[in-house]
Parts: sequence; C-alpha cells; structure tokens
Amino acid sequence: MKQLPDEQVTKYADMFAAMGTESRLRIVQLLLSAHPDGMFAGEIQAELGISASNLSHHLDKLRNEGLVCVTREGTFLRYTANTGTLGQLLNFLYAECCTRNKAIEPGRIVQIEGMETTKA
Repeated sequence: MKQLPDEQVTKYADMFAAMGTESRLRIVQLLLSAHPDGMFAGEIQAELGISASNLSHHLDKLRNEGLVCVTREGTFLRYTANTGTLGQLLNFLYAECCTRNKAIEPGRIVQIEGMETTKA
C-alpha cells in the first residue's frame, strides 16, 4: 500500500468530518442529484426542511472543505456539488481496493474521468 503524505490524509479526514452530520450528508446527496445545475439555497432549505441559519452553517462548512461550490446570481446563491473533489475523496478510498488479498490485480485498476475503477 502506498503511503500518502500526512497532510493529504488530514485533508481527506477533514472532508469526511465535514460530511459527518446527517444534514450535511443530505445536502451533498441532494446537490449531486441536481448536478450539474445545482440548487439555490432556498430550494435546498425547502427540500430538506433546515432553518436558514443552520443551512448557512452547513453549506459554509461544506464549501470550506471544497465539497460544494457557490456562485452568486443576483441576490441568490446557487450551490453545486464539487464532483472533482468528491471524486478525489472516493479515489482515496478505492485507491488500494482489493489489492491486499489479490482479489483484483493492481494493474487492473484504471483511472476513468477522475474516478478510479476496475476493468471489467
């Protein structure tokens, strides 16, 4: 197993921690379902039934960890899932998938659109 630098592992741990509440996980899930258009903050609030102040707090935490992106459209904020960062996070989890027990040969693991998978 190849070792990642400590700061990179810490970065991924922080991302997982940011998604470590039910509300934040639901926000990421909802934004992924609305990808690539994303959703306005009010739409997220209405769909999930989260108060505006709580939603703002959760979205800030996810944005600070690079898991969601925000753009201003007039007076509205549109949030989108940062699929590149989420892909890196999944890549981190699956980088050595099944290689220890030789269920999959390391040479069969390939990179596809930012996500590591196995060849069929």
